[in-house]
Amino acid sequence: VMAAMLGWVGQVMVWTILLMFVLANMGVNITALVASLGVGGVAVALAAQTMISDLFASASIGLDKPFEVGQFIAFGNDLGTVDYVGIKTTRIRSLSGEQLIISNTNLLNQLIRNYGRMSERRVVFGFRVPYGTKRERVEAIPARVRTIIEQQQQVRFDRGHLASFGEYGLEFEFVYFVLNSDFTFYRDVQQRINLAIMALLEEFDVEFAVPVRHVRLAAEGMEGLPAVQPPFRPDQNRVN
Repeated sequence: VMAAMLGWVGQVMVWTILLMFVLANMGVNITALVASLGVGGVAVALAAQTMISDLFASASIGLDKPFEVGQFIAFGNDLGTVDYVGIKTTRIRSLSGEQLIISNTNLLNQLIRNYGRMSERRVVFGFRVPYGTKRERVEAIPARVRTIIEQQQQVRFDRGHLASFGEYGLEFEFVYFVLNSDFTFYRDVQQRINLAIMALLEEFDVEFAVPVRHVRLAAEGMEGLPAVQPPFRPDQNRVN
C-alpha cells in the first residue's frame, strides 16, 4: 500500500513539474498561475477532504498493519477475507461470495476483529441432564467429558464442572482451547466431542434435559364455587 501511494505521489509531482516547464516555455505567467491555483486549491481541498481522509487512512493501514491481504476479519455486522487494500477503499470477500467495498476511513472507525492472527480459540459449551439422574453418574460426567476433550488433536482442556441447578435440569459447563485458528477445524473438533457425549449418556442411560413445564391442578376448596352458567343466546327467548 505504501509503495503504491508513494509511487502515485511521485508521478503527480513529476507530471506537475513537467507541466510547469511546458507552460513557462509557452509564455504563461507561472507566478500568476500558482497564485490562482492557491485560491482554487482551497476549494479543491474542501471538495476532496473525504479522499484525503481515505488517503491518510490507507497510509495508516500500511504503517500500522491492523490487517493484511488474505486475513479473515470482522467489522460491524460483516466479515470476510481481505482481497485488496487500495488508496481509497478496501475490498473484502464475504462468506457468501460477494465483494464488500468500504472506504478506508469508515473501516478504521469501526472495531476490527482480525481472526487471521488468532493463535488459539477459546470454546465454552454445556448441556443439561434431568434432575432424576443418579448422583454417582452426575459425579462421573465431568471426568469422562474431560477425557473426551483431551483425546482430541490440537486441544487444551481448561475446566469442566456441574455448573448450576438450572430451571430445567442439572447444567454442566466445559471450557477448552483449540490450538488452531481455522474455523472448520474447530467445528470438526466440537462435532466429535458432541457425538462422544451422546454416546456417554447412552452408556449411562441418561437423556438430555429439555425445557418442560409441569402444571399441578388442585381440586381442594372448589366445592363451594358457583356452577358455571352457559352463555346467553338470543334464540333461547324465541317465541313460537
